[in-house]
Amino acid sequence: MAIVNTETKQKTIKQDVSLSGVGLHTGKNVTLTFKPAVANFGLAFKRVDLEGNPVIEADASYVTNTQRGTCLEKNGVIIQTSEHVLAALVGMDIDNVIIELNASEPPIMDGSSKFFVEALEKAGIVELDAFREEYVVTDVISYADEESGSELLVMPSKEYQVTTMVDFGTKVLGTQNATLNTISDFKTDISNSRTFSFLHEIEMLLENGLIKGGDLNNAIVYVDKELSPKTMEKLKVAFKKDTIAVKPNGILDNLTLHHPNEAARHKLLDVLGDLALIGTHIRGKVIANKPGHFVNTQFAKKMSKIIKNEKRNNVPNIDLNQTPLMDVNQIMNMLPHRQPFLLIDKIFELSDSHVVGMKNVTMNEQFFAGHFPGSPVMPGVLIVEAMAQTGGILVLSTVPDPENYLTLFMKIDNVKFKQKVVPGDTLIFKCTLITPIRRGICHMQGYAYANGKLCAEAELMAQIVKVK
Repeated sequence: MAIVNTETKQKTIKQDVSLSGVGLHTGKNVTLTFKPAVANFGLAFKRVDLEGNPVIEADASYVTNTQRGTCLEKNGVIIQTSEHVLAALVGMDIDNVIIELNASEPPIMDGSSKFFVEALEKAGIVELDAFREEYVVTDVISYADEESGSELLVMPSKEYQVTTMVDFGTKVLGTQNATLNTISDFKTDISNSRTFSFLHEIEMLLENGLIKGGDLNNAIVYVDKELSPKTMEKLKVAFKKDTIAVKPNGILDNLTLHHPNEAARHKLLDVLGDLALIGTHIRGKVIANKPGHFVNTQFAKKMSKIIKNEKRNNVPNIDLNQTPLMDVNQIMNMLPHRQPFLLIDKIFELSDSHVVGMKNVTMNEQFFAGHFPGSPVMPGVLIVEAMAQTGGILVLSTVPDPENYLTLFMKIDNVKFKQKVVPGDTLIFKCTLITPIRRGICHMQGYAYANGKLCAEAELMAQIVKVK
């Protein structure tokens, strides 16, 4: 597995855009507004009807209920049926958006993602000045629910792909498959696939006071049992219809399918929306057998945990015995630092967007004489300084005469120290651009590893200035 910063820029929308409707289960009128968000913000819901306008990030850790849709809850604030909106954002390849709601549930619209996609297109999509992060799948990862027989797995692929296979064991629907080979096909192939239910489920939902916003224009109802006169009357009242009929294809009333396998396509739409809760783009092929919100979100939680662990332990795979790209003499030709403040010994990788360097920590370091001399520990600030010097190589490599420049700190954020560094350790540093280098300003994520484990991390911003 690997987490990579791609050459693809992150995206958001140009301007606010709103749409209104009713919530499927609450029946409440609601207005949803998509708003632009800055780079690395991600996707998040904002409840503007509540005091303080609380924000609930689209994160798998906030999933609390998956009975009739994916419900998120944070600090007692709830978002119901999040999946169709999130699927639209994933399908339109958008990274950062605020989803404002004045109720707990987005409007159901026609039961698909079509109207959300149209709204996002109307708002316009723009690139941001930051690279997209992607999780590259190299081994099969799976999650199975023995009770339902549902299973999701992801396997290596050149791009994000999804295949769903559904089997409801009924004559009216039977077995269906659907595949999305590339995200760019979402709008035409998947976005207009509507939610569906079986007649026996509709009866249960009506008895429990749910689907208050349902009508025959936003949900396909498959008739999997005989329609009794009593049920017929209930449905007339619930759907505000004078007559209720069953079409020859087993669908309630006069609704025409958009696709012969619309049920499987909608399940794929749900998978996309639920897996948006992973929070990181996936480069891999997802195969979902009998997917549902429970198994989808359990898989999302598993993937999210794996990715977080990978980020913490994403040690660069380098051979320390190989000839380095730059040795200490070449480093001194580029950096102005000298002993005792030259804190890197070698550079092993250098590209337009990342750099990998190393330092051998010995007992001869001058700081050990005064920093816990009885139990020598490398000062954390010097680990960050060494990380920054590694990043300095990256930014100085963009000018033809690096010896005439100094690299100066502008900002350090989110510094974390995970474990101590002692004499005898070999430190590996990796710095990756968060945004492209502009006007000599370098904004990067830095990691330091010792003994195969992450020992420190920080978000660094530095600027190169010409020596007068």
